[in-house]
Amino acid sequence: MAPEAAAGPAPATPSPRQFVSGQLKLLPWAVLIGVGSSAVLLGISKLEELVHHLLWQHLPDWLDISPDSGGWIIAVLTAIGLAVGLVVRYAPGHGGPDPATEGLVAPPMTPLMLPGLLLATVLALGGGVSLGPENPITAANIALAWWFGSRVLKNKDVELWVALGAAGTIGAMFGTPVAAALIFSETLTRRAGVSLWDQLLAPLAAGAAGSLTTTLIAAPSLSVTVPPYRGFELVDLVSGTVIVLVATGLGIAGAYAFPALHKWFQSLRNPVLALTAGGLLLGVLGAIGGEITLFKGLDQMRELVAGLDGFSNAKLLLYAVVKLAALILAATCGFRGGRIFPSAFVGVALGCLAHGLVPGIPLGLAIGAGVLGMVLAVTRQGWLSLFLGVVIVGDLSLLPVLCVLVVPGWLLCFGRPPMLITRPAAPLPPTRALPATD
Repeated sequence: MAPEAAAGPAPATPSPRQFVSGQLKLLPWAVLIGVGSSAVLLGISKLEELVHHLLWQHLPDWLDISPDSGGWIIAVLTAIGLAVGLVVRYAPGHGGPDPATEGLVAPPMTPLMLPGLLLATVLALGGGVSLGPENPITAANIALAWWFGSRVLKNKDVELWVALGAAGTIGAMFGTPVAAALIFSETLTRRAGVSLWDQLLAPLAAGAAGSLTTTLIAAPSLSVTVPPYRGFELVDLVSGTVIVLVATGLGIAGAYAFPALHKWFQSLRNPVLALTAGGLLLGVLGAIGGEITLFKGLDQMRELVAGLDGFSNAKLLLYAVVKLAALILAATCGFRGGRIFPSAFVGVALGCLAHGLVPGIPLGLAIGAGVLGMVLAVTRQGWLSLFLGVVIVGDLSLLPVLCVLVVPGWLLCFGRPPMLITRPAAPLPPTRALPATD
């Protein structure tokens, strides 16, 4: 705090009347951004669905080929890698920044980058790449919110528009504005004289508008169907801790492999070559793991839990390892997408494996602990990990147990790298300039 004080007086704390007046002026725009964020998410999801149906249903039917065959999986993912590589190479803005260097909430990029980013996202997600929509959709909505706020409303507060665009998207994607509040409680910069809750009012409005819009149109759900939790027993802390530590340790191992693989793909120096090679390798992994290890993982985790009796423990371990390898490979070779949903699938598979090895462990507890540990290792966001662990299981009675289990997972993670390529810190620019053309 001392350097800030030396630089000049701190901003004056707004009076109650000024604060209320400012919020009342801001809330309608926050709601508009939330609704718009949901519209972008739903539109991209619809396009992704069309690509999915074309490549994995209609074309195999026309060609009389099984979409589950290893040859088809390898062919489709290699072709998708080539297509995304061409978009990244030739589209204005090259599909946005390197996704391996981007977290869920990042500074705004220029709107000129968005067509390439969204096209690359639709192709990758619809084509079966093991990434989720969260990062590119959030980046697009942050860019649009910043453009609207700075150009139309003439408000140059970058952090405000980043928060509104991100909150609207997170609320729309996770079905509740609470997810946005939890994430911002870890990432939002506190402003002098303003409480964190006061700073969250407008983002909560954006998140609520995004959530309600998506719920009215699409009724999203993140949960799997598991038997109700039987109630807490002391042994749950022991078994849950083991599952969390195993999941966290596996995620940390993946995070250590992340920069080495990224460096290798960067050495190819051509996104078409890197993404085509990445698509081919993803196809080989998909042929090994089967179609259940493709795509972002939400529908697949429900399929996994619903058909649990038909999967051996060896299969569950294979699914977890293949999905984690596919996630790391897809994120390092340049495919546009997020790492949260695929890591949740890995956590679900590990939880199912733990229940299969020790049937006395409640399935909900095992899955919640697996998701908690894996998402924690990948994102380093404790609240988000807890939120997903509870929401995916759909049982609030597990929340107190998971709040205890997050402690050993966090201690294991502390000081170790996340699944992200970090760059030297730089001042926040008003917009990100377009990179130079190759």
